[in-house]
Amino acid sequence: MVFDNWEKIFETSFQHRAEIVRDYLEQQGFSAVIINKQDSSYHFGKYELYVPVKDAIIAKTIVVNEISFE
Repeated sequence: MVFDNWEKIFETSFQHRAEIVRDYLEQQGFSAVIINKQDSSYHFGKYELYVPVKDAIIAKTIVVNEISFE
């Protein structure tokens, strides 16, 4: 998969949070993918969530306003 037309809208150190955000966006009709950039040996790094550029602004707004982990 080529990510030329995709934009990162979310990153976290926790896989389950990335999956929650992806699932929520997909329920809203957006395409979303998670890229695991965490080192498998030392467990540092991030999980990054990408959406198509055309959906990035709306998807970011949804993440900020509708998803909370607190």
